[in-house]
Amino acid sequence: MSQTVAIPAAIPTRRGGNAIVIIGILFFIFGFTTWLNSTLIPFLKLTCQLTNDLQAFLVTTAFYMSYFVLGIPSSFILKKTGFKNGMAWGLVVMALGSLIFIPAAQARSFPLFLLGLFVQGSGLTLLQTASNPYATILGPIESAAKRISILGVCNKTAGAISPLILGALVLKGADALEAKINAATGATKDQLLDEMAARIISPYIIMALVLIGLAVAIRLSSLPEIDAEEDASAEKNNPRTSVLQYPYLVLGVICLFLYVGVEVMAGDAIGMYGRSMGMGLATTRYFTTFTLLAMLLGYITGIFTIPKYMSQQTGLKISAIAGIAFTICAQLTHGYIAITFITLLGLANALMWPAIWPLAIDGLGKFTKIGSGLLIMGIAGGALIPLLYGKLKGSPSIGNSLAFFICTFPCYLYILYYSIFGYKVGRSKQ
Repeated sequence: MSQTVAIPAAIPTRRGGNAIVIIGILFFIFGFTTWLNSTLIPFLKLTCQLTNDLQAFLVTTAFYMSYFVLGIPSSFILKKTGFKNGMAWGLVVMALGSLIFIPAAQARSFPLFLLGLFVQGSGLTLLQTASNPYATILGPIESAAKRISILGVCNKTAGAISPLILGALVLKGADALEAKINAATGATKDQLLDEMAARIISPYIIMALVLIGLAVAIRLSSLPEIDAEEDASAEKNNPRTSVLQYPYLVLGVICLFLYVGVEVMAGDAIGMYGRSMGMGLATTRYFTTFTLLAMLLGYITGIFTIPKYMSQQTGLKISAIAGIAFTICAQLTHGYIAITFITLLGLANALMWPAIWPLAIDGLGKFTKIGSGLLIMGIAGGALIPLLYGKLKGSPSIGNSLAFFICTFPCYLYILYYSIFGYKVGRSKQ
């Protein structure tokens, strides 16, 4: 594979070790911030008095759509700022998004909350675009999925604890408070809603301060700049003139789009799935953590098996088959058994990002940066597929269980196709 970037040879091993520690911290931040959405969905539905689940899933739409809007612009920003400064600015933008939650909570304004989420997602887009290349080049391409799995442990450990922390702060006594709010009217109801909305302010102020502190630390750190120039000599015999002439990349962007969609379905939508079956907020707030613990198990499996016992594409194929099986089982069952199978989708999803990313950008040469930008745009699957679920589950002729199946099963079928055939399409032309 043509590497995305290359660390200069003069950089000592110790600094390379420091780099992976810093990137691991950033992956922790990715996970912590991203999976707060699972708590925000029911919280904002109640405090902003949203009338349906479709509106509630605009939380994921606002957050993940930022990746689509800013995926490619982020690569141009990084060319101007450099990777280290770009990461620092990404953290600052995330802090700004967190601070928007203060006036949003005071006004109980759902559009302001969505703006804050979009700004947070914009900062994360910049961070993701800058940090993923490090994970790709800190060793041989054959073990890239293993390294990304190690960083994924940081990501999903943070994702597992973040809903617990925010849920304990903003959803404490949620079932009783929800009953009180539903029974109240007029000024009393407004007061209860204002009190609940105010719970979100302190956590997001603390988050903003932590993010700004990390931005300063990154700026002052020993994280090495990396040479993002591709090897021009490798391009002399390359007849392709556009990134779209790499079919396996285009198919990979679609694959990543669908993967992120089903990952968000298993992580963020699982709470709404339980709520639709009559489970209370006090119970469903833990479901995302269970899903992410299953993903954590999957990442650990990848660390020990790739590439020693199986290739990246084999891991992707097994993961897709598991996703198909668990989705069918969730459709055929009910209650906590169905929730268990949705939780197990976390295990099926774990190795998908680590495998899809290197398979899709392998051999792009001078088109690597734009290809990476396209892949980042594919994260928008987390914006649209849950929104489709929210729309379909409200239909009396479809309902909750079938809506979930419609939004996940075809995605896993496509991922299986990519793991067997799609990642090879067009490679012979190189």
